[in-house]
Amino acid sequence: MARRHEREIIGVDDRVSVGRAIPLGIQHMMSMFGSTVLVPALTGLNPNVAIMCSGIGTILYLLVTKRKIPSYLGSSFAFISPILAATAATGSLHTALSGVVAAGLVFLLVAGIIKLVGTGWLDRILPPVLVASVMVVIGVGLSATAVKMALYSSTTSFQATGAIVAAITLVAAVVFSSMGGLLGTVPILLAIIVGYVVASFAGLVDFQPVVDAPWVGLPPIQTPQFDMGAVALIAPVAFVVVIEHIGHLLAVGEIVGKDYRDMLPRSLAGDGLSTLVSGFLGGPPTTTYAENIGVMSVTRVYSTQVFWYAAGFALLVGGFCPKLAAFISSIPTPVMGGVSILLFGLIASNGLRMLVTNKVDFDQNRNLMIASVVIILGVGMETSGVAIPIGNYTLPGMATSALVGVILNLILPGAKGSQDAEEPQIAQNDAKD
Repeated sequence: MARRHEREIIGVDDRVSVGRAIPLGIQHMMSMFGSTVLVPALTGLNPNVAIMCSGIGTILYLLVTKRKIPSYLGSSFAFISPILAATAATGSLHTALSGVVAAGLVFLLVAGIIKLVGTGWLDRILPPVLVASVMVVIGVGLSATAVKMALYSSTTSFQATGAIVAAITLVAAVVFSSMGGLLGTVPILLAIIVGYVVASFAGLVDFQPVVDAPWVGLPPIQTPQFDMGAVALIAPVAFVVVIEHIGHLLAVGEIVGKDYRDMLPRSLAGDGLSTLVSGFLGGPPTTTYAENIGVMSVTRVYSTQVFWYAAGFALLVGGFCPKLAAFISSIPTPVMGGVSILLFGLIASNGLRMLVTNKVDFDQNRNLMIASVVIILGVGMETSGVAIPIGNYTLPGMATSALVGVILNLILPGAKGSQDAEEPQIAQNDAKD
């Protein structure tokens, strides 16, 4: 346990020098970059606009949450199919964007309702065993994505060169994260640099888009055109993302050692404003990112100051400098796959740690049943790509397992005064440091 305290912990409210904040901010920006760009690439939206909107959205989120919650907002994968469906049905991305705006309004509506009714219900329906199990699902559920990025790149067959690059990147991340001082706070950034250099020598980097991109330029802004059909297709998905949002918020709280339940309305409102602005500018809906949660777990740097820098860099890169955007986009998939294996694994590991910290008793059948069902159902659905169709929508694995876990927690009998009946406790050992 002593080793855990060797590296300095930078708390949520702590500040670091500009010289340290810059690489820390770049690290967070690069960690979210691949996923944030992928969503617009699949839906027909502009990737640079999505990057810019992620920066603007994160700034809005930090303002709404009073700089108390360290989180980064990027493009949401949950809306890919609805946006494609709305675009196909209406024949225009502009009408699909009206659904994105409506999704932002749904976030704000849910935030207002929770503000009125309070957050006490969270303590009753989300015991430690369920929260921890959902954290495991978030991390392990993304494992298939990370492994495919590392071993298969963009093809459907094993790529030996890419796998070697991914392995070197992963080893570099592990080594750097084990170091103290400045190197220990930016292991993901350093690992990406190492992986990028190795990938360049291996011929995996295409520099032509970087050469062709201009240094200065504004992304093409698209404005929404109201269409009730697009709204009906896209807006309801926000209710599913709310479940994902709660899971991420509780995961962040566990990692940084704070209880953010009372701040859920502000957190949802921040996400809603971010999505709203993104829709008006031509970007996809946004959500809090697991990649950045993993970065915090690796580095033990929780300062919201760093997220200001990350958001500022994303705004600059996406909104004003196409060449930088092209350069970051040139990072090969195996490089990001290598670091993702570590990032997603640490989220799952923190879920396991929460079970230990809260002394969840697995001799109690209800705890055993909740954890077993939630983890296997969620991980199985996420890694196999299975989702439950509900009309024009689908319920993904994390949301499905969380809902099933809530139902099991409410219906399974438990001994009065037992751990599962107590108010969930967020680990405070990091915060005390």
